Amino acid sequence: MPADPLPGLAGESPARGAGSSPRRAESRPARAAAASAVEVRRSTRRRKSVSAYREGDRTIVLIPARMSQAEERRWVGVMLDKLAAQESRRVPGDTELSERAARLSAQYFDGRARPLSVRWVTNQNSRWGSCTPAEGSIRLSHRLQGMPEYVVDYVLLHELAHLLVPGHGPDFWRLLEAYPRTERARGYLEGVAAAGQLPQLPAAR
Repeated sequence: MPADPLPGLAGESPARGAGSSPRRAESRPARAAAASAVEVRRSTRRRKSVSAYREGDRTIVLIPARMSQAEERRWVGVMLDKLAAQESRRVPGDTELSERAARLSAQYFDGRARPLSVRWVTNQNSRWGSCTPAEGSIRLSHRLQGMPEYVVDYVLLHELAHLLVPGHGPDFWRLLEAYPRTERARGYLEGVAAAGQLPQLPAAR
């Protein structure tokens, strides 16, 4: 596992670490709704620095072994906020979005879904994404920008699936079963919709 801040990681140095018995790892719920689980890893090699990074559905926070539990709680919050701020600033352009769609199609649909264009749009306030199979075009709402990557990937896969299967019938949802975070992503988007930010998703069958 990475031990020091890298691109995509958040890193800080606390003033001092108080005494506390080392613990290998501890899971804590993340602060934001629909956020991933948090795993704290203590290291005797760390003296002052604190860093954090995403690992799948989890957020890993690396802290000095001697840090107190109160300091740990405070720094977990600080690092979660820093990661969220970093991710909200990293918005992929249309070219990167197209490359991402191609990778997802290759990974989950054996490359069968081949869009001719994938882009962000700012005039799509009633849906997360849309697809025009006849044109091979996919459009994602700009409101997805800054959301977790697995959520954006789900919306991309949802629209890629429409290049293969029209409508939202059983065959369509069977395609999306290949993506292991479908339910998690739908839960996240439904939570946002429930808060009044966007309409509800089509019901899964």
